[in-house]
Amino acid sequence: MVIVITGPTATGKSDLGIFLAHKLNGEIINADSTQIYKGLDIATNKIKDTEGVVHHLFNEKDLREDYTVFDYQKDARRIIDDILSRGKTPILVGGTGLYINASLYDYKFEDKAKDEYEGISNDELYKMLLEVDPNTNIHLNNRVRVISALNYYKSNGKPYSEKEKDFKLLYDTIFIGLKADREILYYKINKRVDKMIEEGLIEEAREIYDLNIRSKAVMTPIGPKELFDYFDGKCSLKEATDLIKSKSRKYAKRQFTWFNNQMKLKWFDVNYDDFSKTEDEVLKYIQSKV
Repeated sequence: MVIVITGPTATGKSDLGIFLAHKLNGEIINADSTQIYKGLDIATNKIKDTEGVVHHLFNEKDLREDYTVFDYQKDARRIIDDILSRGKTPILVGGTGLYINASLYDYKFEDKAKDEYEGISNDELYKMLLEVDPNTNIHLNNRVRVISALNYYKSNGKPYSEKEKDFKLLYDTIFIGLKADREILYYKINKRVDKMIEEGLIEEAREIYDLNIRSKAVMTPIGPKELFDYFDGKCSLKEATDLIKSKSRKYAKRQFTWFNNQMKLKWFDVNYDDFSKTEDEVLKYIQSKV
């Protein structure tokens, strides 16, 4: 049995994962594309205390390394198989839906993009894809997959996302989603950004800025690139902070929409006042399915 804990940012996924790992003899596999990298601990909201629970694919890659969903698929499946072979429960925790699906379904990735799209920007390619496949779950910066989906449509006359619905689930899996009322969630996101600033987000970003690292690992998460503009004198600190909050709220909205459309989740409303009630509710549900 594999358990997935996912949902928008700031819904308590990490805490729930650790709780379930203790209750179900589990080990956690990180399913957040940014937390795989070392550094940017504050920007990516890495959990500080793992409470003795083994975490995989967490703080493993250098910020300068290129780590793709194809790499994650291979690593995650290897780890899932190892955990299951030891009689324990793999628990995937994170908000990168494509990583979760790639590890659990029989996705196959193309190795190369076609030359016919050379010179066309990622934004333009993505707009082309949205015209023929508005429900795509492919990230606009994943050029190879965007082109693969365009070619699939050309060859088959139907969206690639329709094909994905037919992918086979490789493991017996329980999918858990955490959600919250929008206004409450947005409030939590704003407060979390304030806390990140207090805990040293500016100093963390400044260190990366001074090292002149501008890799995908640095420029993808919300926070560093917005503060880079502040360091460059393009905006004030307040403007940068407000932009981080705004982008984080919009990201949470996109996450929920994507999860709701692309994953078969059992949703649970987060009880922020007493999170233990959410934990107990999810545990009871899982136990009823085993």
